[in-house]
Amino acid sequence: MKQAIYRTLIELTNGRMTSSILYKFARSKMSRFLIKPFSKTYRINEDEIKGDLDQFHTLHEFFIRLLKGDARPIHQGEDTIVSPVDAMIEDIGMVDSKHVITVKEKDYSIAEMLGGVEEAEKYKGGTYMIFYLSPSHYHRIHSPVDGQVKRQWTLGKKSYPVNKWGLTLGKDTLSKNYRKISEIQYDGGELAMVKVGAMFVNSIERTYQNDSLKKGEEVAYFSFGSTVILLFQKDAFQLVPTIQFPAPIKVGEVIGHIV
Repeated sequence: MKQAIYRTLIELTNGRMTSSILYKFARSKMSRFLIKPFSKTYRINEDEIKGDLDQFHTLHEFFIRLLKGDARPIHQGEDTIVSPVDAMIEDIGMVDSKHVITVKEKDYSIAEMLGGVEEAEKYKGGTYMIFYLSPSHYHRIHSPVDGQVKRQWTLGKKSYPVNKWGLTLGKDTLSKNYRKISEIQYDGGELAMVKVGAMFVNSIERTYQNDSLKKGEEVAYFSFGSTVILLFQKDAFQLVPTIQFPAPIKVGEVIGHIV
């Protein structure tokens, strides 16, 4: 019953009109008056922001804020793989032989998430990590490795919440939401970085200029809280044993090593 009520309410509020209203308001000068309350409510560390609050003309500009150059040091070990985002690590696990991952006791099809069985096959037996970005987080996305973007594609249309309630009560949010997928070739093989849109605003903007990436280089940003999923091939990634979940992580911190 709880699940049915939740899904009904989300369907009623997650329409094109409400999304459009929020989209326009966040980019309007009227939204500027919400920046300071927003920052205070979510306890955002203003000391690490590039510039000050008065420079932002809209809530959207503040939401996609840049940080000072030394705010997120990138671990430079040759075999390290780093977090692409500031986030909560929501789940870590293995992709089973049927291309399925289990998150919050729900099964998600990697084949559906990536758009086909052929795309999913290379990650069978590999590792997945799920990073959830709340409205309080820095919302720019960075490359976890030195590598080459081999392919990028977009799937899905509408977006549903990807927070704890969305994962628990929603319907296939990780595999059906609007999402942009990048496959990056690196020394350990290939990885997929799935950038999943959040409720109301399907906006994932690419920022990198060429397909050759440096570890820690910015590649995109979200216009609202959302989720990033990393998929690693079998025997290509070794998780740092001290990592727990759910737990906070920041851009540039080590999550694993190239095997």
